[in-house]
Amino acid sequence: MIPIPMDSGVLKKPLRILHLEDSDLDHELACRTLRRAGLACVIRHADSLETLDRWLDAEAFDLILADYRLPGFTALDAWRAVGRRGAGQPPFVLLSGAIGEAAAVDAIRLGIADYLLKDDMARLPHVITRAIEVAEARRAREQAAAELADSERRLAALTEHLQTSIEQERAAIAREIHDDIGGALTAVKFDLAWIGRHTESDAMREHAGAAVDMLQHAIDASQRIMMNLRPPILDQGLVAAVQWLAEGFERRTGVPTRVAAAPATAEVPAAVQLVAYRTAQEALTNVSKYAEASQVRIDLSDTEGVLTLEVTDNGRGMDLAASRAKPKSFGLRGLQERARTVGGWLDVSSQPGRGTSIILSVPLAQPLPSGGPAELDEGDAQ
Repeated sequence: MIPIPMDSGVLKKPLRILHLEDSDLDHELACRTLRRAGLACVIRHADSLETLDRWLDAEAFDLILADYRLPGFTALDAWRAVGRRGAGQPPFVLLSGAIGEAAAVDAIRLGIADYLLKDDMARLPHVITRAIEVAEARRAREQAAAELADSERRLAALTEHLQTSIEQERAAIAREIHDDIGGALTAVKFDLAWIGRHTESDAMREHAGAAVDMLQHAIDASQRIMMNLRPPILDQGLVAAVQWLAEGFERRTGVPTRVAAAPATAEVPAAVQLVAYRTAQEALTNVSKYAEASQVRIDLSDTEGVLTLEVTDNGRGMDLAASRAKPKSFGLRGLQERARTVGGWLDVSSQPGRGTSIILSVPLAQPLPSGGPAELDEGDAQ
């Protein structure tokens, strides 16, 4: 071991360097070069693969400095031996007088940090410092990438939890509306109808009839809200649910909406059906709010074991980059996160004046048999 202090006297953690060199003279020359440069480091000396392994077992090193050709092996053999130890490999710098330019370039392509000829020993402190800085920057990037990936995983888990909670809450509210509010409104309607039939006052019958009409409006509204929260038609399969959604959209907006679906899509898992239904629902809501479209088409298929839902309109389209940049634009982002909860993804294609296409793709556990698309004109279906 040769400790090499900093000339400035500033206390710093010394670099730990393992020098793989069979020449004691060259090892001493490298140490003197680093000493003169004032580079604080502790150098260990190894002259064989066995000694290299012993030092690596005993200590952690910031850098390995190696001659290219040593008795019975080369620096590349040592580099591979270090690499087999797994993650955390220190940067590897070649210091040799017996390596050609082509061999040095090939070594760097393999992962060697840098190389230096012994004739240019004065540059050794700079090469070592640069190699360590590059390695630290790479480790920082890898750590940042790992932290980002972990954050994305936690965000995806949170999104899945929130979506599940939202759907459970929607279902609970829908049950409350059906069992309590809907039942109470229906009972009141029957009572008012009875009063209207049995009263002899024309004014009373008129008021009772008006109240019945208002109650019927409230009942219809509660049923519509209940269906939007958790449509029971999903129990009949995704195709039926999407067709019902398209019919309602066309009835409300007057925009012709066609559905082309393979019947086998009715067999997809319930969670995937719900994601597909919510995607179609949100896409149609966006069409009614922003697209100014005169035609909408919904395609459902499960080709090659991937469920695909595509909602296309011929409206005014949008600038996707500008739309994603909006600070409170959560519609498409929400659909993308919802797709991820079932292992799928969302693609959006749009240009100003050329309409918009939203495509949901979800791999299915087992490919389903595909049938020919049964195309419906929703206007005719009504």
